[in-house]
Amino acid sequence: MENVILTIHLILALLLIGVVLLQRSEGGGLGMGGGGGGNGVMSGRAAATALTKLTWIFAAGFIVTSVTLTIIAARSADGGSVVDQFGGTAPAAQQPAAPLGSDLLPPTGTDAPLAPPRADQGTAPAQGTAPAEGTAPVEGTAPAAPAAPATNN
Repeated sequence: MENVILTIHLILALLLIGVVLLQRSEGGGLGMGGGGGGNGVMSGRAAATALTKLTWIFAAGFIVTSVTLTIIAARSADGGSVVDQFGGTAPAAQQPAAPLGSDLLPPTGTDAPLAPPRADQGTAPAQGTAPAEGTAPVEGTAPAAPAAPATNN
């Protein structure tokens, strides 16, 4: 249905362009005068009236098909963005730039490395830590030493 209306819409657009170009210029807005005397099949006034009526009919049809296509497109839309159809994901938010020179300095002794991920997050435990209960130890890690019993004095 949408393709039929779209085809009619395109035909109306071409007909509208043709009818407008056939009309006699009455203004002279571009410095060109209308010509053509009255030696055609129709007189000048009858041709102008017929072309004006055709222009109104084609323009009304063009507007109706435009509104119809808009309604059909709105009904079939899923509410997503056009960007989602092509890119899949939105671009990440930009972080503010650091002051000039802060990243250019070498690390100092007080700069600590990032902390390893926790074992309960589904990643391998860090070296020297015990695996979470019910998981197998990761190769290359030492088992944790048993904790000393707490004594109350």
